[in-house]
Amino acid sequence: MLDFIVNPTAEKANAVLRATVARLGEGEYVVHALPTKEETRETVRRLTKQREARTLVAVGGDGTLNDVLSGVSDFSRLTLGLIPAGTGNDFAASARIPEGVGALDLILHGEPKPTDFIECDEGLRSMNIAGLGIDVDILERCARMKRGNAKSKYFKGLIQSLFHYRGQRIEVTADGKRFDVQAYIAAVCNGSQFGGGIPICPAATIDDGKLDLVVVSRPRRLTAPFELIRLMRGKILERPITRHILCDSARIVQTEGQTVQLDGEIVSSRTLTAHIVHGKLMMYRG
Repeated sequence: MLDFIVNPTAEKANAVLRATVARLGEGEYVVHALPTKEETRETVRRLTKQREARTLVAVGGDGTLNDVLSGVSDFSRLTLGLIPAGTGNDFAASARIPEGVGALDLILHGEPKPTDFIECDEGLRSMNIAGLGIDVDILERCARMKRGNAKSKYFKGLIQSLFHYRGQRIEVTADGKRFDVQAYIAAVCNGSQFGGGIPICPAATIDDGKLDLVVVSRPRRLTAPFELIRLMRGKILERPITRHILCDSARIVQTEGQTVQLDGEIVSSRTLTAHIVHGKLMMYRG
């Protein structure tokens, strides 16, 4: 039995779901059309409390996958699938899951593999990347825009942030070791990219049992565009303004900011606390 989780207001996800169901034919499945984050998490919580084993399939992007992951109450009887149908599909890239109905073959014929995820504050979770800094500034600018699709808004927000965002002082603790820095970006990574393909941490691996902590210090104003280009090319880890630390847990405290992002979703919090969860989640992936 497959339980498909989809947001009925997401046009792309519903088109992909229709193609997926048509390919399944008369196979056993249930479609849960859940329009809100709260309904998704509550439905997943209910399904994963039941005694029988479940295969939950998120149909959508990183946000839908995060909602499903965050709702799980018992991982011991759960197998997770993903049919990428969002705007960025960043985690799917790290997990080598093809977009659209091609992902169905992994679920029907593949073997699930242990896959890490990030446990955060107050029971929240992240499958891909959690962080703060310019990425949050971009997302907040996108939320205020009334025109454009998700990708055009993100690009416009990125350009605006590049000229206006100045970073902030943060306190970082990784596996008990503490340092302060004027940061442009601070992120804990399970996956390797965010923002629809920006390779913030190409070295990240989703099954190594480690967090990749990436902290980018604020560059000089005149060099910021060049550092952005290096980020877009996957070269930011090589730069002297970047600290890349493998760790089991990390805590980031902001001096000014009051929001963080978890897989592209804005959450009100001054502090981001995260630790890696290894070997608990089984997922169909490449």
